[in-house]
Amino acid sequence: MGEIKQLGIADHGGVNLKILAKTVIEDVRLGDSIAINGTCLTVTDFDTQLGEFTVGLAPETLRKTSLSELEPGSLVNLERAIQPTGRMGGHFVQGHVDGTGEIVGKDVEGDSLWIKVKVDERMLKYVVPKGFIAVDGTSLTVVDVFDEELCFNFMLVAYTQQKVVIPLKEIGQKKLIINKRGV
Repeated sequence: MGEIKQLGIADHGGVNLKILAKTVIEDVRLGDSIAINGTCLTVTDFDTQLGEFTVGLAPETLRKTSLSELEPGSLVNLERAIQPTGRMGGHFVQGHVDGTGEIVGKDVEGDSLWIKVKVDERMLKYVVPKGFIAVDGTSLTVVDVFDEELCFNFMLVAYTQQKVVIPLKEIGQKKLIINKRGV
């Protein structure tokens, strides 16, 4: 995870997002891709001494994601692009955003957390039980789909709850970034 330091208009007129995250920039280079809450973005500046990097946000990115809702101090999920020779510890998920969703339910069962998400009907037709989906950059397995409610749900085990930003969000609070494409 990383922490938002700044979101705002850059000197060149675009929008920049600056993130504090020492781990993901250990060997970063200009032009590298880092997914922020599941959105693939390009590193435009970095400072390894300060442990921070900057990405630019295009107008389409601002329209299709909830990144514009971030503010200084917000925590975000971060993931570097995988090397084709490296070990993969999850699903292949592209950082191309398919849409957004909203948390409509959170229920505890034992030490796990059920999350129910409402999405657009156009997206829901591609969501299937036991299929995978990425929510805010976290690769997850769909448990059930509720067509009449335009919802799906998934469960977070205790370990995952400590490592991702989804449990920090309240019902209806923020839009979640959904990535359905992948292998």
